[in-house]
Amino acid sequence: MSLLPGPVDDAVRNLRGAGLGAVREFAARTALTYGRSLDADPVLDADWDLLVVLDACRADLWREVVGPDHDLPVGETRIAPGGTSTEWMDSVFGAADDAALANVGYVTANPYSDTHVDGDKLAFLEEVWRDGWDDDIGTVRPRAVTDAAVRAGRERNPERLIVHYMQPHFPSLADEKDDGIAIDEFGERPLSVWEELRFGHRSKTDVWAAYRENLELVLEDVALLRSNVDAERAVITADHGNAFGEHGIYGHVGGVALRALREVPWVVTDAADTGAYEPADPRMNDAADEDTTDDAAADVEERLRSLGYR
Repeated sequence: MSLLPGPVDDAVRNLRGAGLGAVREFAARTALTYGRSLDADPVLDADWDLLVVLDACRADLWREVVGPDHDLPVGETRIAPGGTSTEWMDSVFGAADDAALANVGYVTANPYSDTHVDGDKLAFLEEVWRDGWDDDIGTVRPRAVTDAAVRAGRERNPERLIVHYMQPHFPSLADEKDDGIAIDEFGERPLSVWEELRFGHRSKTDVWAAYRENLELVLEDVALLRSNVDAERAVITADHGNAFGEHGIYGHVGGVALRALREVPWVVTDAADTGAYEPADPRMNDAADEDTTDDAAADVEERLRSLGYR
C-alpha cells in the first residue's frame, strides 16, 4: 500500500515509467536508426495531379477503415520519406529542384510549413492554420482545409495540388478525453495522448478507437474535396504514421526505420468538380497584419505544442 497521496503517487509512477520508457525508446531508436534502413518512395516524381495528405495515417489504420465496402479503394502502401511532418516536408519540398516545385500548389493545415516550406518556390502556398486554427479543439478542422483547397482549385487551377489535412493526427475531433485547448491556455495542457498510453492511463484499444474515428471524420471531407476539384489522377497518402508502443516508441519521431511510422497508404483515385459545393469565405483576421515577427513565431510554436510537439 502506498503512503503517498494519490496525485503524488501517480507522479512518482509516471516518473519511474518515463525513465524506463525513455531508456527503451533510446535503445530502439538507436537500433532502428543505425541498424536498419527503409528506402523511401518518391512523392513528387510519382504520377498525380492531386495529392491528398492525411497527417499521421498508418497504412493498417487505412485498411481497417476503408475496407472492401468503402467507396475508396484500399490501394497499396508506400514508404514515406520520414517519420515526422518536418522530415516529409524537407524531403518533398527541400530536396526538389525549383522546376519541379514551380507548378505545385500547397494547401496545408500543418504549422511546420512556416519553417520547412519555401512558398516562393511553389506556384502558391496557402497556410490554412494561420487563419483557420480552432482553439476549442487545438487543431484545424478538415472543412477549413477543404474550403481552401476547393477555392484554390477553382481560382488558381494549378497543374499539381497538394492538400494536407491535419487528421487523423491527434487531437481527436470526436474524443471527449482528448479535448483541445486555446492557444493562450497552453501552459495548462495535460499529458499528451501518447504519454497517457505509455503510462497506462489509457488503453491501446481506447486510443486506437479515437485515432480511427479521426480518420473516418476527415474522409468525409476528402469525399467532398474529390467532388469539387478536378483531377485526372488523385492520390491519397500520408506524411508518416504513428507508433503504438512498437519497440517502445509512441507517436512519431524522426530518423528511425520503423514501419509503423514509415508505411503509409497510397491510394489512386480521381476527382471531378461538380460545382455543387460553394466553400465558405476565408476567415479574416484583422489583427494578423499587426503581429510582430516575434509574436507570429510564438504563435506557431504554441500551435505546434497543442498538437503534441513539445
